[in-house]
Amino acid sequence: MTGAARARAAGPLLLGVRHHGPGSARAVRAALAACAPRAVLIEGPPEADAIVRLAAEKDMRPPVALLAHAADDPGRAGFWPLAGFSPEWAAIQWALAHEVPVRFIDLPAANSLAMSAKQTPAAAPAPAGPSGPAALPDPAALPDPATPLEPVDPGEQAAPGAGSAERLRVDPLSVLAGTAGYDDPERWWEDVIEHRGTGGAEAFTAVAEAFTAVAEAMEALRAEYGHGGHEDDAVREAHMRLRLREARREFGDEVAVVCGAWHVPALGERTTATADRKLLKGLPKVKAEISWVPWTHRRLARHSGYGAGITSPGWYDHLFHAPDRPVERWLTKVAGLLRAEDFAVSSAHVIEAVRLAETLAAMRGRPLAGLAETLDAVRAVLCEGSDVPMALVWDRLVVGDVLGEVPESAPAAPLQRDLTRTQRSLRLKPEALERELELDLRKETDAGRSRLLHRLRLLGVDWGSPAVSRGSTGTFRETWRLRWEPELSVRVAEAGVWGTTVLSAATAKAETEARSAKGLAEVTELAERCLLGALSGALPVVMRSLADRAALDADVGHLAQALPALVRSVRYGDVRGTDTAALGEVAVGLAERILVGLPPACVGLDADGAAEMRGHMEAVHRAIGLLSESGPEAGTQPEAGTGAEPETWPAAEARPQPRAAGSGAAGGLRGRWAAMLRSLAGRDGTPATPGLIRGRAARLLLDDARLAEDEAARLMGLALSPGTEPPEAASWIEGFIGGGAGGGMLLVHDERLLGLVDRWLISVPAEAFTDVLPLLRRTFSAYDTGVRRTLGELVRRGPAAEGHSGGQGAPAAPGFGPGLDPHRAAAVVPTVRLLLGLDPDPHGHDPMEAAR
Repeated sequence: MTGAARARAAGPLLLGVRHHGPGSARAVRAALAACAPRAVLIEGPPEADAIVRLAAEKDMRPPVALLAHAADDPGRAGFWPLAGFSPEWAAIQWALAHEVPVRFIDLPAANSLAMSAKQTPAAAPAPAGPSGPAALPDPAALPDPATPLEPVDPGEQAAPGAGSAERLRVDPLSVLAGTAGYDDPERWWEDVIEHRGTGGAEAFTAVAEAFTAVAEAMEALRAEYGHGGHEDDAVREAHMRLRLREARREFGDEVAVVCGAWHVPALGERTTATADRKLLKGLPKVKAEISWVPWTHRRLARHSGYGAGITSPGWYDHLFHAPDRPVERWLTKVAGLLRAEDFAVSSAHVIEAVRLAETLAAMRGRPLAGLAETLDAVRAVLCEGSDVPMALVWDRLVVGDVLGEVPESAPAAPLQRDLTRTQRSLRLKPEALERELELDLRKETDAGRSRLLHRLRLLGVDWGSPAVSRGSTGTFRETWRLRWEPELSVRVAEAGVWGTTVLSAATAKAETEARSAKGLAEVTELAERCLLGALSGALPVVMRSLADRAALDADVGHLAQALPALVRSVRYGDVRGTDTAALGEVAVGLAERILVGLPPACVGLDADGAAEMRGHMEAVHRAIGLLSESGPEAGTQPEAGTGAEPETWPAAEARPQPRAAGSGAAGGLRGRWAAMLRSLAGRDGTPATPGLIRGRAARLLLDDARLAEDEAARLMGLALSPGTEPPEAASWIEGFIGGGAGGGMLLVHDERLLGLVDRWLISVPAEAFTDVLPLLRRTFSAYDTGVRRTLGELVRRGPAAEGHSGGQGAPAAPGFGPGLDPHRAAAVVPTVRLLLGLDPDPHGHDPMEAAR
């Protein structure tokens, strides 16, 4: 009697499979075609019975997953992933094509979700265990819940007599592979199941006998290691038996069951319905909702933490769908990928790789070249031994970035439907492969995409993350890195409590966060996010909260942290067409309070406090500059000596309209801020104000052209005078020339400042040098290597250059030229004006004659 006949004689056709195995999927398809059962039972949540027919829709493309979540807590969710090569998917497709009823028989999601919620973190099942859906933690560590869909069973098994505190972890695949003499369970499974042929009666007989052999092996393993793999297995298998009894009463023994091979012996156990119901009595329960969602091959991979994960989803997908010659087709696909990435791969490479893979398989005694042999051939022939292209092949083909699709008719939350409609209207399709998206906010479609991505981030749906724009620093440019992960569907379901559309949900959440925010900086950041997402409905609530907290907060550090985000919001309003008058008023008010409170806040600070205050001062300096530019004066020429340059706007871009409210005050802020910095910089001899603060104030004034070079040299001379303690002088230097290449280039091009620093350093007494050295090392180590080298050369050449004056200007400082030559400087002016797009000579003179 064949294995198929024995299976039929014993009653229902029990097909114990490895989840996500192409060989198992082909075997299931062949077994169902040969036995033609009247009903197909599948391991999975019974709630899916109502939506299983959607799997036959033409727009349904695996990999997909059943997503179940608690109605009152969408964050408590579970997935049941299915790939095109999953045996369960093959069974569903066969049943729907032959109009055979499909029913899911595992423990209902309503129970498994409630049970996962009651488990403490210490007692919760590991993601690799054959458990029900797990509670949803942080998305980066999302457990793939429906570990009903596990490979044969890689979960935790209890050793006989072991208590709950000590459980023996046993992987049945490893045990069976070791028994067969294999050290790799993946390779054993491929040889036994995945590489079997599927044609004709003989092939089916071999497949049926393989099912029988696997069931017998699982029975022996359960007898050796205990009947319970996980603490929930007993109730799950009791429910499976009850559902199987129901199906047998309706359809007789012409029923096929597709489940993990570990559970096959349990379905054949001689138990009573009363005993099974007793096990299920009193289980916790929640109201659950279920739907289909897209899934990815990457999330099927074992490294993602999925309990039923496999090593190579892309390879298995290829094995299942390749009609013939899978190795040749696979290596051709690899060659195409490498060529697209500009690797030199020819047809001869592919031919040699095929021969090498087949030779390796023959030497290793394998029926067909598997993944190990093909990768060895790819590395040796196509990649020439390099790991760089191999990493690309593994990521793109062995694992893969395929993202499934779900038809519009699938049930979904209102928020998910609105998101889908918006994605379609903006032509922004979710993709599993990470990609960069460059947006020009002057274009309506790109502006809409930006608003959508910012709103989703506010809702916790991080489909895109902002990146640094390349080639442009304008506020009308945005760069995003997009990548759709399956768990984002859960985040969308969670966000549904805020509203039925993305706009209404983001608005409601922003209003709630504004009311509950504890700090001023938190509210200003929220205001910025509201402007980026064009959430005008939430701005009144956010502004009231912002004004209340700004009026009550007297800490200059908190005010300084809040101002930059507020000013950026005003600036973004220019490009996005948002009315930011109210924000401008609050920003001006914050800046006024900082102007008053900063000088006394700089008194009596230690080294750490001074460093923190320097950061606040720099941030406020940049913010006030931006705030002033956003006022009416931004469209006019700057006053002489301010260092501000008029903006040049592209012809296609409308210039922002001046702000009506608060812009006049903003226009005067820059002058008063400069006066305050001047007062800080001039506090020489005041030990209560740290040298770091005074030095940075002088540097900010110098950069803004509000401090003459002679005055900067005078301040440095005072700070480095013999009456100043060396540590205080070094602190002043760190504030003035610290901060990277900017300070270094200042010394490179200003001989007086370099000479002052050089002479002061030489004069530091030996007993004080040890205290000064760490500060100076921290300051100069931040410079680029080229800047440090140039400074060293200038100091080294100093004595040789002192005697060279050339008869022009004052004597040069060590390492510098004799001074400014106005005639030589004037010769480059026409070229510089031409590079800037200006008239080379606005006075009508011949540029070449002027240069001569």
